[in-house]
Amino acid sequence: MKRIAHILVLAALVSACGIYSFTGTSIQADVNTITIPYVEYKALRVNPSLSSELTDALQDKFRKLTRLEQVDMDGDLELVCEITGYDVKATAVTADEQAAQNRLTVTVKVEFTNRKYPEDDVSKSFSAYEDFDATMSLDAVEGTLCETIIEKLVEDIFNATVAQW
Repeated sequence: MKRIAHILVLAALVSACGIYSFTGTSIQADVNTITIPYVEYKALRVNPSLSSELTDALQDKFRKLTRLEQVDMDGDLELVCEITGYDVKATAVTADEQAAQNRLTVTVKVEFTNRKYPEDDVSKSFSAYEDFDATMSLDAVEGTLCETIIEKLVEDIFNATVAQW
């Protein structure tokens, strides 16, 4: 019983400091809002739904795992993203020089601004990919591939910005 009381007191102290949370974020106590504008699409190859899907996924992740209020402009934090690459390339070739596997890669440029703590700003590109059988057309697998790629990108972006991993 005494051990449980110690754990509860420790948990209260850790969460009271306002910097660490059990979701893995390290957001200072005086940072309360975030702006996540629509993700711009600047890749040469077009996927008409990718921008909105990535925007929604980022907003959902920050809503679920932080205490931050999402505002349309001038948030304490701002996460501006643009899709700069959407490419398909062969990754495995058969003996008769035919593609056996293809890889869809999505690249996102991220500008993360912390208006209260500029030392936490991040400017970086993130890429994620998924492989698929070359006998399948991209149209047939694109939805599933993009869903998985978006999950990876959102996790990487979240960790690099507010989780600071």
